[in-house]
Formats: sequence, structure tokens, C-alpha cells
Amino acid sequence: MLERFYPDVEADSAYDIDYDGLYKEGYRGIIFDIDNTLVPHGAPADSRAVALFDRLHRTGFQTLLLSNNKEPRVKMFNDDVGSRYIYRAGKPGRRGYVRAMELMGTVPENTFFVGDQLFTDIWGAKKAGIRTYLTKPIHPREEIQIVLKRRLEWIVLFFYHRRKRKETV
Repeated sequence: MLERFYPDVEADSAYDIDYDGLYKEGYRGIIFDIDNTLVPHGAPADSRAVALFDRLHRTGFQTLLLSNNKEPRVKMFNDDVGSRYIYRAGKPGRRGYVRAMELMGTVPENTFFVGDQLFTDIWGAKKAGIRTYLTKPIHPREEIQIVLKRRLEWIVLFFYHRRKRKETV
């Protein structure tokens, strides 16, 4: 039952993923969460985010920001990175992910998702059949509803890591 929340891959940061390797594997679309995945909650795009998106676009990736936030917050971040975006995405519903792929012209087999939360980001992407990358949150300060979800995520991740250890033995 918990497997539905398990990420395909864990990464310390969205900035540590081997995007060039994924491009060589045939991936062409990347869907990103924003808050605590690319920048702290509510922060504008920083130089690191701008450089990442510039590199991804030059490589040939299509990118899309998928956020449950309202448009002003998503647009503020996007103004500096130049990606497509969907606000009020309704994560973990699969509709936003499917729409993201439509906008990018990709399919689940050549699209992956990068986000920091199991119960919205990862679960929604998995329901849409997309490969998932779970990143560590950038900043420890979070809204109270996210703090409560993190407690439950620890339980899921405990069983996920235990399963991974058994698979490597």
C-alpha cells in the first residue's frame, strides 16, 4: 500500500540530478515543483535556478512548473526561468500532470518529475505514470500543514529505505 508513495529515485537536490544522462536515456520533459524543491517557500528564482533552466533548455528539455499555488506566486518565479507553468494544479490529482505533458508535447515514457513531497508531488506523478525524483527540502521552515505531512512522510520513507536495503542485500 505504501508503495504508491515511493519515489523512483531520491536526490539530495534538484541541482544534483544527472540531467545530461537522462537526456541521453531519451527523456525530453521535466515537470518541477517550485517551493522547497527549487527555492525556499515563496522565494523568487535565484541565480542557481535561472542557470539550471537555461542549461536544461539549451540541452533540449521541455520544462514545466506544476504548483498548487496561485498564479502570482508561480508567475513571479517563472518570469526569471522562462518555463511553461500550471498553477492551482490540484496535486496529487493526475490531471495537472497529464496537462503538463500535453503542453510540453511529451508522454510518460519520456517525462520525469522533480519534487520534495511524497503525498502531493510524488504520488500525483506516479498516478500519471511518470518517473519520479524526490528531493530533500531546501529549507527547514515550512507551513504548518506541510510540517504535519512531513511527519507522515518519515514513516513512509522508513519503510521505503528498509525495502531498498533489502533489495541491495
